[in-house]
Amino acid sequence: MNSILLIDATEELRPLAAALEEAGFAVAHATLDGAAEAARETRPAATLVALAARADSIALRNARASDALKDVPAIALIRAELLPAFDVQAGFDDFLVYPALGEEAVARVRRAIWARSGVESDNTLRAGDLLLDLANYKVSLTGRPVDLTYKEYELLRFLAMNREKVFTREALLNRVWGYDFYGGARTVDVHIRRLRSKIEDAHHTFIETVRNVGYRFHAGG
Repeated sequence: MNSILLIDATEELRPLAAALEEAGFAVAHATLDGAAEAARETRPAATLVALAARADSIALRNARASDALKDVPAIALIRAELLPAFDVQAGFDDFLVYPALGEEAVARVRRAIWARSGVESDNTLRAGDLLLDLANYKVSLTGRPVDLTYKEYELLRFLAMNREKVFTREALLNRVWGYDFYGGARTVDVHIRRLRSKIEDAHHTFIETVRNVGYRFHAGG
């Protein structure tokens, strides 16, 4: 299930959170100061940020410099009277003027996730003949189920949701295994090799090795 991180949300945004949960998202909450740490724990597919002042957007821009948030789409929630002071350079993917309809928020979230990662409205991610069912943790290739371990699935999901971006082995260890994992970079190589053996063949190549750097996922397969 995709997780959505609500940052600095107030009580009046509870209906919006309920609408996201009804649409199948898991909703987590965090303060602006604790956003990066919360993102490391929940690994959200998107963030919704309630802005109370211009300074909030500046603080969020600083928070998004962290590895946990820099690749996560962010949608600003802002009151109409604050729009003139809205910092369009803060790096938001979209914004909502609230109080907003829950249906609109769900649609904006899905659109932002799709734009960044290719995840579609039915919570699936397609890359050529490869299909990831993110709601049920299932993968198939040309309609055939692919049996992956949990870490293989998480590695594939992360790479596929950040298509065409190169990640070092150290970055993949941090993002997939977590900051408290003490294994070496060889762990990533072993899992990449096993993953390739299960999803690649003469007609399908999804993961590219970038020499002396790391790995990249090709959406076209």
